[in-house]
Amino acid sequence: MRTKRVTVLVALGVAVILPVVGGAQIVLQRFQSEGRLDAIFARSGAGEAAYGFTVPAGIYVRSGLVAGIGAGRHGLEGRTDLISRFSFDPFRQSHWAPYAGAGLSGRYRSTRDGGDRAYLLVFLGVEGPLPLGQLSGWVPAVEVGLGGGARIGVILRRGVNARR
Repeated sequence: MRTKRVTVLVALGVAVILPVVGGAQIVLQRFQSEGRLDAIFARSGAGEAAYGFTVPAGIYVRSGLVAGIGAGRHGLEGRTDLISRFSFDPFRQSHWAPYAGAGLSGRYRSTRDGGDRAYLLVFLGVEGPLPLGQLSGWVPAVEVGLGGGARIGVILRRGVNARR
């Protein structure tokens, strides 16, 4: 009777611990950060450095926030973008993968440059590969879009393990 109880307790312990051990093999990285340099071409253009982060909103979609600061035509300016990005290759099956996105952008400028305004934002981009033989690291990306003017961005994004 005692060996039967011990066997049941061991089996229960294995059943509880085994999924935890299996899940520990791949660290799920939910938070993805990025640094970027953006040029905005409009009547009041700007060059900005920005930091952003995204979190998964599904298998193909990541949503997040980008905040930038830089120089405009008449001095200091900034922006915040609330975005969602759709990846056409969420599992990194290709080295370079296209993506598309949309969101809202707020630009904060001097009144001589048009003042503070909100814009709809749409963009297309391509994200590069992880460093050869690595499961994590920084990946390059290039983006073009419209939102308060035409935009071009060069991005260095933290790669997500086995995902984009």
